[in-house]
Amino acid sequence: RVKTKDKEQRRVMILLGAIVFLLIVIIFSSIFYIRSTRPMRQARNEAIEIAQKYTDLKEVDQFYWFNRQASSFSLVGTDDKENKIVVIIPKSGEKVSVFKQSDGLTEEAARQLVAEKHPEETIQKATLGLFKEQAAWEIMTKDASGELHYYLLGFKDGKEINAINNI
Repeated sequence: RVKTKDKEQRRVMILLGAIVFLLIVIIFSSIFYIRSTRPMRQARNEAIEIAQKYTDLKEVDQFYWFNRQASSFSLVGTDDKENKIVVIIPKSGEKVSVFKQSDGLTEEAARQLVAEKHPEETIQKATLGLFKEQAAWEIMTKDASGELHYYLLGFKDGKEINAINNI
């Protein structure tokens, strides 16, 4: 009878130890995640603040952080008249560009153009920003051998501006 009690206590201690270990892992994972996403959240909040200074942006549907020649932040959302707009802000915060979404490609349309032109590649990511002072979609794809490809499409006409292949 004493041996069974000792076994039960040992099981309870092992179970408590496992629970404490899992809690520690969860807490540290949460802290790591929060810290690693802080720059993105901060950039998004600052971009919204700047956009609301220069536009009638009411609601933000999408945020993009674009890094090509220079960094820029883009917001796709709705203005106070319920029009879909695109706001592109250089990292410096100067010279904010505003477009009607209807005057250019949506993310889905840009993805579709690349998918049609390069059906053997899988689209990984789409980002909107400024390239040589022109609004552009950057579509990143991956081929069967794992190589990455970057395609820059003009926001207004969808024409390929630049391509970087086999990275």
